Formats: sequence, C-alpha cells, structure tokens
Amino acid sequence: MSKQKDEFELVRGSGNVFHDQGDPDADVQQMKAILAARIIKILDEEGLSVRKAQRRTGIAAADFSRIRNGDLGRFSVDRLVRLINKLDQETEVSLRLAPRDSDSGTALHP
Repeated sequence: MSKQKDEFELVRGSGNVFHDQGDPDADVQQMKAILAARIIKILDEEGLSVRKAQRRTGIAAADFSRIRNGDLGRFSVDRLVRLINKLDQETEVSLRLAPRDSDSGTALHP
C-alpha cells in the first residue's frame, strides 16, 4: 500500500469571492453582499424577526427573508441602502476606482 502525497496549490484570492468565481458583476455583487450582511446584523442586534422588521419599515417580510437567505437577485444596491435607512441607520460608502488589467480583468493597484 503506497501513500499518496497530496499536493495543494495556494491561490491568493482577490478579496472579492464573486470576482474569483468569474462573475462579470463581481463588484456589484460584493457591494450587495456587504449591505445585506449589515442588514442582517441590524436585525440580529435589535432582535427583529422578519415580521417585526416589516412592521417597523413597511418593507415586506419576504424581502427580509430573501436577504437573510442571501437571495439578493431582486435587490439593487440603492434598494438595500434605502432599506438600511428605514432601519434607522446611516450608510457611508467608500469607493476606490482603479484601472483594470486588460488580461485578467482584475483591478491594478499601485
């Protein structure tokens, strides 16, 4: 019986899992995921069920359920920001623009 030595290749991620998976809208998906995570954190910190969140914001409980389940296809970044605002939170977004590497599609960073 011979032992097979497993070899692993270490690959450094870009910091955006959507980009690493080849999603053409990776930056938008990343932003939506960050905003959704913040909404979930607010709900958890304030002990809000989806029904309580609906009563407080006027946003459908089903939308909060979708966010909790990571089903963000129906949400724009703008809509998620407005939802955070309805939860009595302010949103501050920082944006950095960088030219893309034409070969890989990744942003070039100085």
